[in-house]
Amino acid sequence: MKWETWLAIDWQQILGISISAVGFYLGLMLFTRLMGLRSFSKLSSHDFAMTVGIGSILASTVLSDEPSLLQGLCAVAVLFVIQGVVSVVRRKIKPLKALIDNQAIILMAHGEYFPDNLQEANLSTSDVQEVLRKNGIKSKTEVFAVIMETTGDMSVIKNSEVTPDRSLFDDIRDSELLIGSNVSSNEDNQ
Repeated sequence: MKWETWLAIDWQQILGISISAVGFYLGLMLFTRLMGLRSFSKLSSHDFAMTVGIGSILASTVLSDEPSLLQGLCAVAVLFVIQGVVSVVRRKIKPLKALIDNQAIILMAHGEYFPDNLQEANLSTSDVQEVLRKNGIKSKTEVFAVIMETTGDMSVIKNSEVTPDRSLFDDIRDSELLIGSNVSSNEDNQ
């Protein structure tokens, strides 16, 4: 391959890329208006898959002759429909929600790591420590909990004088380990 070929682009390619990008953008805005902002959220693994799928189709459609713009928009429309169906199923049929969604998992609570959960999440204590530092944590005693959310993000919850609201942790596996002793000691102090 010659360098000139690798760096070359002609006006027809520029026009094709521009038309495809504008058409795809307008199509995404239309689909998002029809299906709602959830389309690009990262609340669950199927939302993440949707975002990755759209990105892949966008790249293929805008930068290649194949698939055509209409083929790319059709593929994205199918993804939006699938996401809509999965969202309805998750809301309406609770037993299927557990099959579709990951469950949040406790990685650390009350300053102590949960080795089995770390192993299940394929993480090390160093991974959690990095997240703690990014959240301004200077001591493990500052940590009420570190939770790996269903999207793979880690939430760091700091200790406070406020008694934890159990309902905020109901959907986390092993949530009783979070609340147990800490709630009773906080309630005794009040």
